[in-house]
Formats: sequence, C-alpha cells, structure tokens
Amino acid sequence: MRAEDSATSGIRIAVEPVNGGLRQPAPARPGARRGTLLALLGVVTFSLTFPSTAWGLESFGPWSLVALRSLLATALAGGFLLAARARVPAREHWAGLAVVAGGVVVGFPLLTTLALRTSTTSHAAVVVGLLPLTTAAFSSVRTGTRPPRAFWAAAVAGAAVVIAFTVSQSGGALSAGDLFLFGALLVCAAGYTEGGRLAKVMPGWQVTGWALLLTLPLMLAGAAVALAYEPVRPSVHGVVGLVWVSAVSTFLGLYVWYRGMAEIGVARASQLQLAQPLLTLFWSFFLLGEEIAAAAPVAAVAVLVCIALTQRAARTRS
Repeated sequence: MRAEDSATSGIRIAVEPVNGGLRQPAPARPGARRGTLLALLGVVTFSLTFPSTAWGLESFGPWSLVALRSLLATALAGGFLLAARARVPAREHWAGLAVVAGGVVVGFPLLTTLALRTSTTSHAAVVVGLLPLTTAAFSSVRTGTRPPRAFWAAAVAGAAVVIAFTVSQSGGALSAGDLFLFGALLVCAAGYTEGGRLAKVMPGWQVTGWALLLTLPLMLAGAAVALAYEPVRPSVHGVVGLVWVSAVSTFLGLYVWYRGMAEIGVARASQLQLAQPLLTLFWSFFLLGEEIAAAAPVAAVAVLVCIALTQRAARTRS
C-alpha cells in the first residue's frame, strides 16, 4: 500500500490499491482510534460518579459535598484556562454559560446527591439513564428541529420504562429521591443542550471551565455555610469520593469526553455512552456491595434499546 503526504494538512492519506477489481479496506485512522479510547474513558469516569458520590456522603453532608466538589473542580479548571490563555467569552455567551452552570455544575450534582441519601446508586443509574432522551427533547425545543415520529415514540417508550421502574421500586408511588432524580434530568438536559450550542463557538472543556468559574462566589458562600452546619467525618472512602467527583467527573471526565467527540463525532461517541447505566450497575455491586434488583438491568437494557432507536430514527431523518 502506498501513502502520500497531504500538503495541506500533514496527515498521511492512504491510497487504496484495487486488486482484481476489489477495493481493499483502508486501515482505521489513528485519530479515530484515539478518539474512541478518549470517549470510552469519559464514559467510564461518568459511570463512577454515583458510587463516588455515595462514598463522599460517608464523610460530608450533601450540601458540603456539592460545594467542595465545585470548588475543587473550579481550581482545576482555572489552572487549565490560565495555562491555555483562554479568551474570556463574549458577553452574549454568558447567559448560556449561566444555564450550563445552573444545570450541570449546580443543579445536577445537588439533586442527585440529595437523591442518593435515600436511593441506591443502581436505582439512580436507571432513572438517569433517560438523560440522552431528555436532552434530545430539550434540544429539539431549543433548536426548533422536528425529529420523526419514530424518534418520539421511542423516547416516550423509554420514559414509560423508567417511570414504571421507579414506581415499582418505590412501593407504588414516587419517592422524594425519585423526584430529585427527575428534577436532575430536567436541569442537566437544559445544561447539556446549552453547552452543546456553546461548544460550537469555544472548546467544550472551556464551556465547563467558565461555567465553573461563574459559580465560584456562590460555592464559596455555600461551602462556608454548609461546613458550619454539616459535620465532617473524614474517611478514606469520603476523601476518594470527593476527589473523584470534583477532579474527574466534573472536569477531567468532560475534558476527555469532549476531546473524544471532536475526534469521532457526536453520533459515534453517543453510542458508547449507552453503556453508562450498565457500567454504573456493575460499580454499584462491585464497589458498594449493593444488591441489584432484578428489574434494574432489565430496565437499563430497555432504556438502552429505546435510545438506540431514537438515534437510528434521527439518522434516518437526516
């Protein structure tokens, strides 16, 4: 096989010979392989968020954990922004960053942390597995796009599966933890949708970094108040959980996830994210020793199928 250097990009472009009239398949691009590994690493880090939060709650109260999580992530993000000499976003982007901050930096971590005081991580993983569908619905409203009917049919089916699961697991009625989880879905979907829009004009990790910096005054005040009222019981699990959700889940995980998406595209990366609820079920059993209800993996797989159908419907329409 012969390879030529591109004069414009410096990337080696494979020229495929034709033998006997059959075109030989080109080898996978190194960038695609790297992007897949980065996106997969992001999915793995996200799948550990709920178990790490459960560990963090062993040492910190829910409000303290959320505030400290944000402050540590902000310190890390600020260092990256300074090192990259990132430009301050234009004035018209700050409203969108506020939505990202409210949904992804504050709302989702706080509501899921409050939920995990009474809900198991396996239960939460199934409910939050609906997030891609919720984000798609928000994106449709925000952008004015009209997905095909098959998309909405699969989305409604996925929502029905999650609602049936939560009701059956909560004794016939939604618990306070379930309400927190559904609220987390809504605010995070809004934050993801706005973050996706902003990622078209600035790198995705900078969207997260500036959103974190936007919450700095609030989180400083919140940490001071929360630590005064919530007792801290230091433990290895608690510290590891705090470090993971702040440094990895809130910042580094998003960094590798966005880098991976830039390499292989949103559609291909989102296929990898379908495994996230099932991975969280595994971590819940392996790290926390939770008893996984038989309905949990069944519901998670059902939601996975519904999400796959929505993506197929969207690709068919496009």
